[in-house]
Amino acid sequence: MTDKHFDVLLIGGGAAGLSLALRLAPHARIALATKGPLPEGATLYAQGGISAVWDRDDSIESHITDTLSTGAGLCDEGVVRFTVEHGREAIQWLIDQGVPFTRETRPDGTLDYHLTREGGHSHRRVLHAADATGRAIEMTLEQQARRHPNIHLFENHIAIDLITAAKLGLPDHRCLGAYLFDRERGQVKALRAKFVVLATGGAGKVYLYSSNPDVSTGDGIAMAWRAGCRVANLEFIQFHPTCLYHPKAKSFLITEAIRGEGGRLLLPDGSPFLEKFDPRAELAPRDIVARAIDYEMKRLGAECVYLDISHKPAEFIQTHFPGVYARCLEYGFDITKEAIPVVPAAHYTCGGVMTDLHGRSDLAGLYAIGETAHTGLHGANRMASNSLLECLVFGQAAAEDIQAQLLDTPAPPPVPEWDESRVTDSDEEVVVAHNWDELRRFMWDYVGIVRTDKRLQRAKHRAELLLGEIDEYYGNFRVTNDLIELRNLALVAQLIIRCAMLRKESRGLHYTLNYPEPDKSQPPRYTILTPP
Repeated sequence: MTDKHFDVLLIGGGAAGLSLALRLAPHARIALATKGPLPEGATLYAQGGISAVWDRDDSIESHITDTLSTGAGLCDEGVVRFTVEHGREAIQWLIDQGVPFTRETRPDGTLDYHLTREGGHSHRRVLHAADATGRAIEMTLEQQARRHPNIHLFENHIAIDLITAAKLGLPDHRCLGAYLFDRERGQVKALRAKFVVLATGGAGKVYLYSSNPDVSTGDGIAMAWRAGCRVANLEFIQFHPTCLYHPKAKSFLITEAIRGEGGRLLLPDGSPFLEKFDPRAELAPRDIVARAIDYEMKRLGAECVYLDISHKPAEFIQTHFPGVYARCLEYGFDITKEAIPVVPAAHYTCGGVMTDLHGRSDLAGLYAIGETAHTGLHGANRMASNSLLECLVFGQAAAEDIQAQLLDTPAPPPVPEWDESRVTDSDEEVVVAHNWDELRRFMWDYVGIVRTDKRLQRAKHRAELLLGEIDEYYGNFRVTNDLIELRNLALVAQLIIRCAMLRKESRGLHYTLNYPEPDKSQPPRYTILTPP
């Protein structure tokens, strides 16, 4: 086994991780570990854009107000203000790195960045690179990371667990590194570091239907919990209202910007329906739109609803949404002439590892940024395009905090090798596949868009049984990629269920038929879980 030492071990290579790495690289030796190839993560597939106050008619206070309103009373106003106030700076940093945001000629003849509007926003404030903003950001930052001599890449390495002083019997309550499984060689490596940063994304793959890539298995949240860190608000899972409904279109999301540019959601008979649920109709926050679709699909027994922007000029559609247009054509849908069949899918994990404004977790030396973290920005419902903004703002904040401590932080002590003396190769891989499928199905059925106490109890019982089986399996057999992911998904599923059972009200993304209204008897509170 290889034991290597770095200043910073960064786990995850999306917008949060890469922005932190590039900011820190001039000052620190960084190990950047990614589960698959470096670009493969949620950032790559982000279509819409990044929200920031850019237009002269917009304001910081308006962006803050919109975010607080969408968050249904659970946003931390100080965190919201901190994030929004750093928005333009974050965008400018991306522009300086070479991200090609879409431009337009304004009525006065000046050339500026095109701004679109998405659900929850009262102004056009979403900068984008056509309809593939995440890809533009990821590709630009990836090229720089690969060239930087201080960034050492460990692609196709999945983190198994964090190494802590407590696990080694040392008195210091600190994170010292992590064990990584080399997926290509089948070996476990120990990487030590002064600081460890979790930027592993969310946990959408805990659900049967998700817009997330396959790597989104809640690894950072699970590892932080096992290391003793609190988590918060995991009941708030955002379901994106519009994923392409086609048996071969795996996880293809139809950007919310289509609704921002006039797209209408229609029932199978062609009639609009969102006005019945919210006066903002297509521009209502995602939780309202997703629940409305879910309600109508169940009421009608429909397999999907339809998103129609074909009333716009074909040139407008092809120019503004070239990625969606091309991908839908692959599956036989010409969005310039017909509506797109869509269904909701698990999209964003609003809760996560509790952190402060510097990205620090409860464990010294351990940071969490991006979707892995719970900063207090999103509250009970993330507003569209605030997530990439959060990645960049907190990537910078964590980088500055780590840089300030680098010289005064000693190198971590040597750590023991990964012990495989009491395990064997598995002869029952079918167990992992079966448990994975069962987990995702009962989470979709019982802990989805609409919940009940009875459904949550059923899910809790099944999650506990699965965790017991997985722990036994994990203790007897050598680790594999699928086993590591299943172990993390099962734990995060249990944490989601526990948070959902504690919230005796409906608020934002958490909607329960047993408590269909917000609890107004007390101020809104976080759901916080503390490890034993």
